[in-house]
Amino acid sequence: MENLDINGQAIAVDNEGYLRHLEDWNREVAEQLAQQEGIELNEAHWEILHLLRDFYLTYEMSPAMRPLIKAVAAKLGSDKGKSIYLMSLFPGSPAKLASKIAGLPKPTNCL
Repeated sequence: MENLDINGQAIAVDNEGYLRHLEDWNREVAEQLAQQEGIELNEAHWEILHLLRDFYLTYEMSPAMRPLIKAVAAKLGSDKGKSIYLMSLFPGSPAKLASKIAGLPKPTNCL
């Protein structure tokens, strides 16, 4: 088992860097996870991260890309509910990367 060190506190993560315990997530944890991925979080990132956490609380799962796009479009508008927008914030696999930074489990159908 691996750990993140946040202000001297060990936060358990799995071998892919996802938090083992949802309740360990906070702003500092998110910022360190993002930094490890080469991302500096701004308000646009936080908007998506909070939306993801709300989605998880509602559906008890991390959304794959299509449900994520639909959820973003429904809450934040069609301009932001596009894969290109999400990829500009979370390059590569936005659903997977954003879920990791949001402290959520890896979406089930993401490799």
